Amino acid sequence: MSVRVTALWLGIVAVAAGCGDDVKDSEGTGDKTPGAPKMLVAKIDAIVNAPIAAGKIAGASIAVIKGRDTIAIKAYGKADLELDVPTPPHATYEIGSVTKQFTAASILLLQEQEKLNLDDDIGKYLPKFPTQGNKITVRHLLNHTSGMKGYTEMPSFRLLGLQTLPQDTLIALVAKEKFDFKTGEEETYNNSAFFLAGKIIEKVSGTSYADFVEKNLFAKAGMKDSYYCSEKTIHKHHTHGYDTDSTGLVIKGFLVHLWPYSAGSLCSTAGDLAAWNQALHGGKILSPESYKALTTPSKLADGTEIRYGLGIALLDIDGRKAIHHGGGINGFLSESEYYPNDSLIVVVLQNTAGPVGPSDLTHKIAEAVLGKGPDQSKPFSGNLADFAGSYKGNGRGRASEITVTAAGTILTAQMKGAPKPDTLRFVGNDVFAAGSLLLHFGRTGGKVTGVGLDGGYGYNKLKKQ
Repeated sequence: MSVRVTALWLGIVAVAAGCGDDVKDSEGTGDKTPGAPKMLVAKIDAIVNAPIAAGKIAGASIAVIKGRDTIAIKAYGKADLELDVPTPPHATYEIGSVTKQFTAASILLLQEQEKLNLDDDIGKYLPKFPTQGNKITVRHLLNHTSGMKGYTEMPSFRLLGLQTLPQDTLIALVAKEKFDFKTGEEETYNNSAFFLAGKIIEKVSGTSYADFVEKNLFAKAGMKDSYYCSEKTIHKHHTHGYDTDSTGLVIKGFLVHLWPYSAGSLCSTAGDLAAWNQALHGGKILSPESYKALTTPSKLADGTEIRYGLGIALLDIDGRKAIHHGGGINGFLSESEYYPNDSLIVVVLQNTAGPVGPSDLTHKIAEAVLGKGPDQSKPFSGNLADFAGSYKGNGRGRASEITVTAAGTILTAQMKGAPKPDTLRFVGNDVFAAGSLLLHFGRTGGKVTGVGLDGGYGYNKLKKQ
C-alpha cells in the first residue's frame, strides 16, 4: 500500500537453528555463511549489489537457506543515506503485505481453538458491516474473493492515511463503496478484507492484533527482532525508507500505521523471516489441517482454482513450485519465498520502493542456487487467430482491458497502459503465459468468448468484445 507510490502491502524443513544470530564477517555486514561455497556467495553479492551501485536501491538484507545449510544472511548498502549509515546486521524493514500470511495464520490458530470458523459469515463478528446482499465468509477475506472495494485503491484514502483517527473511520469508508463483483466470483487483491480480518482477530481473541501476533507467532518462531511497525516509535536498527521519483531516491511518503494494520503493518528482519519460514513450513506454528488450508489453492464459486491460498501466493516461480508473498509500503519492498521441492528459503528486504523490486533479486538468487528453472511451454498446433481480440473486465482499482494479437506463429498480449506487448507462451488447454501471468481462454460452442486473467494475486474474468 502506498500513498505516494504504488505498492502491494503488497515457506519447510528444519535447518540450522538461530538463523537470526548476529555473526559478522570482516566487513561487519552480518554475513553468516558457514561452509557456503564462496563462488555462490559472490554471485549473490553481485546480484544484490548491482542495483545499489546503480543508485536504484539504498540498501537491502537477504537470507538464503537450503535444507540445513545457511548460504547467506547478509546486509548491503545504506540504512540511512543522509547520514551515510551502512545497513546493520538485524536491520528491520517494513514488510508490507508479507504481513498477510501472519494474519491468515492467526485466523487459523483461532479456528484450532474453536473460537471461529473459516466458513463463518463475517456478520457474526462484524454485524454492522454491510455486505450488500453477499454472504462473505472469513475465508473470502483471506483469499481476496470478497468483492468489496479495496481501500488502497480509493482516492479518499490518501488523506485518511495521513491522519490519526479511529479505525472504524476506514471501515465506514469502505462500507459506502459498491462491491466490484459478487462475492466468490473473482479474485482481486484486497487490503480492506485483511483489515477486517484483523478486527475479527481482535474481537475473538480479546487482545490487540499486535499482541496476538507477538505471542502466538513471533515468539513461537523465534522472531526476536520483529514487531508491529510505528511511524513514531524508535526501534534500534530500523532502516529509513526511500521512495523513487523522476529525480531518483527521495524520502518516503508519510503513512500512519493504524491503516496498513493487519494487511501490511509488520516489521521484521531477513533472518527473522527465514526463521518464520522454517517454523511455518516445518509444522511448528499450525496443525497439519490448518497448514493445508493455508497452502491449498482457493477456488472461485464456479470451481475455478486460483493460485492463492490464505494470505499466501502459490504460483510457480520460473517453473518451480513456490509458496511466497511480496510486500510493498511507502519506502519499502519485500519478498519471502519458499521452494518446497528444493528446501530453499530466499528472503530479500529493501528500504526502497522503486524500479527494482525484491522479486527481481530473489528469482536471480534462486537461479544462482538451483540453476535455471524448467521451461514449461509447449508447441501449439491450433489457430492462434481464435484468441485475437480485445477483452474487458474487472481489475484492481480499475477496469482491466487487454488486447491479444496473432501474427503468424506469434501471439502477443498488451494490457491497456502497458508500454509494449508481451509474447505469450502456450502451456496447454488454451492457457498461455507471459512471465507469471496466465491467460485462461474460455470457449462457448468452440468460439473463444473470454479470458481468465490469472496473476496469482488476482483472477479476473474478462469478456471478449
